[in-house]
Amino acid sequence: MTYNPQRLRFARQRRRLTIKALAEAAQLDSKTISAYENGTSGQLPTDSSMAKIALALNYPLHFFQKDNTPKLLDDAVSFRAATKISQKNKNAAIRAGELAKEFNEWLEANFALPANQVPALEPIEYGDAATAAEILRQDWQLGERAIHNMVHLLESKGVRVFSLAENCLAVDAFSFWEDDTPYILLNRMKSPERSRFDAAHELGHLVMHKFTQNKGPEAERQANEFASAFLMPEASVKSILKPTPSIQQLIMQKQNWKVSLAALVRRSKELGFSTDWHYRQLSIQLAKQGYRTHEPQGLKEHETSLILHKVINALRNRGVTQTQILEKLGWPIDELKSLTFGIGLGLHIIMTNVHQINNTSNQIKLQIVK
Repeated sequence: MTYNPQRLRFARQRRRLTIKALAEAAQLDSKTISAYENGTSGQLPTDSSMAKIALALNYPLHFFQKDNTPKLLDDAVSFRAATKISQKNKNAAIRAGELAKEFNEWLEANFALPANQVPALEPIEYGDAATAAEILRQDWQLGERAIHNMVHLLESKGVRVFSLAENCLAVDAFSFWEDDTPYILLNRMKSPERSRFDAAHELGHLVMHKFTQNKGPEAERQANEFASAFLMPEASVKSILKPTPSIQQLIMQKQNWKVSLAALVRRSKELGFSTDWHYRQLSIQLAKQGYRTHEPQGLKEHETSLILHKVINALRNRGVTQTQILEKLGWPIDELKSLTFGIGLGLHIIMTNVHQINNTSNQIKLQIVK
């Protein structure tokens, strides 16, 4: 059979394995693996060798027989803590982004998804990040109200939102543009509040940095400022907070915007409710009481995808099974679940927040293409 060298390198990097580690797992020589990945003439993979490699990587054999995966350039991806991410983890995350693109191609071939409504602004159009957040809120007619569900909002505006199951704290989330389609991938290893902030942070990159540098300290500062202003609008915060708020007051008030305590502490400083000294005291209390790692009165559940919920229902009605989809994609089940908020496309899904789904369902229209 004919095997695609690019798919072999892809799967190895996705599994965070070196050539040597894969060779040992597959009981093959490192030079053999290298030759296979490079498509060296006269050293094509045998069916026996590829069976061993597929088993070692836990990928279906036919994954390696498909055309190249969609390419995602490193420069197109914005990582929040790029300097702290090993090349191995960065490669694995980027491969996840390429899987997201491939899965989105399948979704768009079968369903009519929401069109993009995310504006890509030039710096001259907004001046600073907080203003960019205000412009977007006005454009999306959000007013000053709190955002009930960030993932649902993003999906309704045409953002393709997928999940990451990266066991790497440095990979919070990342985003990128593919032509006119915006993507955000969120790491579900973080708290629900942190994930919401990450989503708003990546939205900031999409809005402000399509035509400018999307990496580095200044871009990250701007994205953080955007997220803070987008999730906690100035007028809304000013209508609730009191000067020099206590930690206990902030714990109660953070639930209005579904943000972390640390995020609201910072916002209180940005909007003048806390002096430098008071902000330092609040920060000390955060650290002493462990609130930077354990969110007080935190959200009980991560936000998940409404589009995937609708896709699952549509597939169920058409009699399409998860096995059939995996056969089409050539993926292992763990990759599908990693991208789809742990859901996969099985026939059974536990929806613990039905009221929330019903309230948002009209925002997202999903039609079957074929």
